[in-house]
Parts: sequence; structure tokens; C-alpha cells
Amino acid sequence: MSKGDKSIVMLGCFDTKGEDFSFLLACIQSHGQQVISINTGVMESTARFDIDYNNTEVAKAAGTSIQGIKESGDRGKAVDLMGQGAAKILETLVAEHKIKGVIGMGGGGGTYIALSAMQVVPLGMPKFCLSTLAAKDLSRQVGVKDITLMPSVVDVAGLNSISKLLIRQAAAAICGMVDVTAEVSDNQKKSIAISMFGNTTKCVDKCTELLKAQGYEVLAFHATGVGGATMESLILEGCFDAVLDVTTTELADDLCGGICSAGPDRLTAASKMGIPQVVVPGCLDMVNFAHLDTVPEVYKSRQLYSWAPDVTLLRTNENENKILGERLASKLNKSEAKVTILLPKKGISQVDSEGDIFYQPEVDKVLFESIRANAKPSISVLEMDAHINDETFAIALVDNLIKILPVAQFE
Repeated sequence: MSKGDKSIVMLGCFDTKGEDFSFLLACIQSHGQQVISINTGVMESTARFDIDYNNTEVAKAAGTSIQGIKESGDRGKAVDLMGQGAAKILETLVAEHKIKGVIGMGGGGGTYIALSAMQVVPLGMPKFCLSTLAAKDLSRQVGVKDITLMPSVVDVAGLNSISKLLIRQAAAAICGMVDVTAEVSDNQKKSIAISMFGNTTKCVDKCTELLKAQGYEVLAFHATGVGGATMESLILEGCFDAVLDVTTTELADDLCGGICSAGPDRLTAASKMGIPQVVVPGCLDMVNFAHLDTVPEVYKSRQLYSWAPDVTLLRTNENENKILGERLASKLNKSEAKVTILLPKKGISQVDSEGDIFYQPEVDKVLFESIRANAKPSISVLEMDAHINDETFAIALVDNLIKILPVAQFE
């Protein structure tokens, strides 16, 4: 099915926002686009158009009924269920190649439902939300998805001169976005995901240079929590052929409650997808917190370092390194593809180098021994007499990655 035959999905609460969505529909159609409408409102629709998927179908897709949702009188539950139902319908439409973009709008509940549903839409398919909450921190609701948020300025509660202008702009935006064609590359080499941090930038830059010189596409992800989670999500979408995981620091934040945790699924996607990976315990010497006064009381007497006024690093200790080694190895043990772990004996971060603030080779040794003790025999665990940011280490990383890539990738 060509792009011209596909539709833009318009989803939202057509009960309380019927007038607004009727206007949005007309605006999208004025650009020559087809629309599939999904009603996530619980009460009767007030929209002036035929609805493709009414609230009864949305509720059914969530495993319930619209009558049951009404009778519960639980608004929070209703919002959650209608988001789930809309996601199920969207998932089917995506799988059937019927859509090329999604737009939603609303207040608090409508925004939550729209962003929840959009989680099933893959990277590159435009997702747009005109929201009263767009200026707030919606990072948790947006997650790792490429969703565009636009402030509605006034409430989405009936048309006026401001809302009509912004709805027209939102319609123009989604219509323009869906007509953007992805660049078709003639590059026959494969894509590599690589994780980085300020403390491993030198290593990652060199690895990227070396891989690009051999024709590989390299996509770097900043290991700030959302960066690692995004990388894992895109691996699961089949975007990469291998992973060079230089910076696994998010595991330390997950263990110690730091602000850069990517959650328990970090370092699992490549194993699930069966793609090769080279992994380094990069920056597992540190846990990230914000300003010094935000560091939990339990860590106040520990070794801390101000990387920036709003970034405070906690040096991990021997016990934490033992656990981190176990966790890293246990995650990688699930892979049926080839895995190599490289251990830089002279330090695992910029500040873990001889003479620097976090240099504690005896603590790193506990981490390395824990990795070795817990990694299954089929995983190669190699130590190098180098620092993580040494050029020789970057060269070794790239050499080992290319070594475990399938031969077919060179044809």
C-alpha cells in the first residue's frame, strides 16, 4: 500500500471535545489527507462526523465494555483502559499498513490516552499531540517515542480564535510530517548502536570513526536513562544489526536509585533479538544524582564528585560492583548470539584513571572478577591493559565487534 492510500489516525475524546475534533478533521481533510477516527471518550460522542472506531470498540479492545467503564465511576481506570484499547486498535492498523501518522489532542485525560496509545507506533511514523499539558514534564508519558508535543495555550474545550488557529497549525504539521519520505540509503553495510557518556566520549568517538571508515552506520545513545531505554526499544524494533555497548552505567543507577536508570530491561534487547554485541562495564564506577543536596542521605558519607553543578557522581563500592558484575553477566547470558565483554584494567571511566578522583583499581577488580565468575562459558571475557578511553582499547572494541558479525554482512 502506497503512502497516498494510507490514512492519518485522529484519536481523542469525542464526547467532551466533539466540536474541536470536528474542526481538526476538516482541517486535515482540507490538506487532501484521509482520516481514521478513534473515539476514546466514555460518554456519547458530540462530534459531527462518522466515527470509524467508536468507544464501544475501544473498550472491547481493552478487554472490557463501555458500560462497565461507566458503571465503575472510576475516572482513572477509564483513562487507563481507553488508552489500552486505543493502543490495541492502533497496533492492528500499523500491522495492516493502513496508517502513516497519528494525531491526538486534549487536556489531562485526553493527553494521557493519546500518548499511551502512541507507544505502539514505530519510530519514524509521525505522532503529534496538541495538549494543555505540553509545557509540563511529560517524559514518563512520552517514554522513548518520537512524539511531537504542541501546547494548546487555551483549553481544548470548544472553539475560539486561539484554539482554531492552533488546531489548523497542528493539522498542517501532521499533514506535512506524514509526507516526508525517509531517505533511502545505498549503504550495504549495517547499523551499529553504541552507548556513550561524557566519561566515555573519547572512546566512543574513536569507535565511531573506525566503524564509519569501514562503511557502517553508527547511532550513538547518551546513557542518561531515557537514552539507554530508547536504544533498547529501537533494538527491539529491528533497527540495528549489532550493539557496541561501551557505557553500561545505567545499570549502576538502576541498582542505587540514581537519576539515569533505564529500568530493569537495560541490556536485554540485543539478547532477545539475537544480534551480536560487544559490551564494556563503562562508567559502572559511578551513580548519577542531580545537585549535591539531592543525594539520598544513605550516600552522603560516601565518595561524591561534582561533575557539574547539577550532576553529582557517587563512586560505587566493592559490594555494588559485585552485584553489578552479576547483573551484567546474567543479562548477557540469555543471548544465543555471539557476545564479547572487554574489560579495561586501567579504568572504566574518564575519572577512573590513575591519579583521578574515582581511580580505585581494587574496586574495579571486584567488578571484573564478578563478571568473569558469572558469564557463561560461550561468552568471551577479555581483559586489556588499557584505559577505556585509550585509542588501543577503541581499536580492540571495533576489531572484536567486526569479528563476531555474520560473514554475510560483508557481501
